[in-house]
Amino acid sequence: MHIANVWLITGASGGFGACLVKSILARGDRVIATARSLNKIPLEGIPQSKLDNDLRLLTLDVTAGEEAITKIMEEAFAFWGRIDVLVNNAGYVEKMIMEEGGSARLKKQFEANVFGPLDVTTAVLPYMRAARSGTIVMIGSRTSWRPEIPSLGPYAASKAALRVFSETLAVELAPFSIRMLIVEPAAFLTNTMVSTHIYEGNKIPDYDALRFEGEDVYKRAYRTLKGDPAKAMEAVVDVVRGEGKAKGRAWPGMLVLGDVGVSGVKEKCEQVMGLLEEWRDVSTTLNFDTEES
Repeated sequence: MHIANVWLITGASGGFGACLVKSILARGDRVIATARSLNKIPLEGIPQSKLDNDLRLLTLDVTAGEEAITKIMEEAFAFWGRIDVLVNNAGYVEKMIMEEGGSARLKKQFEANVFGPLDVTTAVLPYMRAARSGTIVMIGSRTSWRPEIPSLGPYAASKAALRVFSETLAVELAPFSIRMLIVEPAAFLTNTMVSTHIYEGNKIPDYDALRFEGEDVYKRAYRTLKGDPAKAMEAVVDVVRGEGKAKGRAWPGMLVLGDVGVSGVKEKCEQVMGLLEEWRDVSTTLNFDTEES
């Protein structure tokens, strides 16, 4: 007998989150879909029986703070008495030249993309630890591996922070049989990058050309995006459920999605390996002198 898993998804009003809702329901699992505005969660195409029996909607702003989020997770748990999979998908893109935007806008980006997911995760973890079971999915980005685009600093930094603390969290949660999956997508048609304009509240003329270059990169990339977000999220559901393309395969811990994602991460790794070898004689001759040496 199939026991339906309960998935809680943040940022379900569009993009990857909306695709996940439909994919999960189609597999026979249950979904708690959250967003800041529930009327923006697209429900068309979902059978009425699924809407009635397997879907619950909950208002959630991931920047609301620990206390507020803890109370909302109590409501979420009460729906079916369990949360088996948490998908931290909510977030946004802050584009700015670093000197122009400064720390205030960087902090705002981290509130949504780093501290928000952490607050949601820590509010859900008591239920997963009690069950000695669970899966946490962090939706990151290939940009954390390849941030060399003007204005991408805040977003890339936030996704890098998300990935790194998730790697540590994975080790801390392993004794409770709670799994971590860090998803790094690239070049999918979700409109996130292009719909956000570069911050211009503190323009410095020296950066005018760079600012234009940054916007132009996004516009040109948007015209050539080939990644289907629905297929990407089908792959995530496959991995979590251990079926389809993931059937019989070991848990990956990290899943890079998209041709551009795979090539970008590979290039970064090769670049770092090259630097390590090139500077090995400098990097590895720094121990205290001893009589033996």
